[in-house]
Amino acid sequence: MSRYFAPAIAISTGLLVLLGYFLPLGSLAGLRVVIVHWAVVLSGAAVFVGVLNLLSVHVKKIRTKEKNNIYSLLLIASLLFTLVLGMISGSNSSIMSNIFNTIILPVEASLMAIMAVTLIYASIRLLRKRNDLMSIVFLSVAVLVMLGSAPLPFIQLPLFGDLIRPKIVNVFATSGARGILIGVALGTLLTGLRVLMGVDRPYGGK
Repeated sequence: MSRYFAPAIAISTGLLVLLGYFLPLGSLAGLRVVIVHWAVVLSGAAVFVGVLNLLSVHVKKIRTKEKNNIYSLLLIASLLFTLVLGMISGSNSSIMSNIFNTIILPVEASLMAIMAVTLIYASIRLLRKRNDLMSIVFLSVAVLVMLGSAPLPFIQLPLFGDLIRPKIVNVFATSGARGILIGVALGTLLTGLRVLMGVDRPYGGK
């Protein structure tokens, strides 16, 4: 019975939400909103379970005195401090905004900078193993974009700062990013259709 019950619930729910977007019926639109709200609640519960699992893993590391458990202690202290502060002051308070702007944003910017340098280093190593045209193009474009973003005197030259770098960033990079987004959208659409038709059953545990 459960073999057919779960697919029937999943397919009917997906079809109701899909029809609620396309058919101008008030009852379908209301039902769609209710189902979406259920999904938001379930997603929040899943995030809460994930946070509890994260805490249990790092508490176990601290109890067993594993190597570098000081980082686990720092993570737990930061998480609890931010949680308590957010519950007291509110998520939209100036204190939480200052924490986001002074801690989270600089850390994310630093990680992105490390990733850019790592990509350059990886492309240089790639040239040693595969010295083809695409590897040279990748390294050249990465270096040009990085140099164009750096506050160096020679980027003020009209040919480089006003023509080459904007052309790379606004035309080639944007076109590639949009192509990737279109591919992701088509893949998501295809996955959703496969779930609606019962071809893929991610809820079945197999």
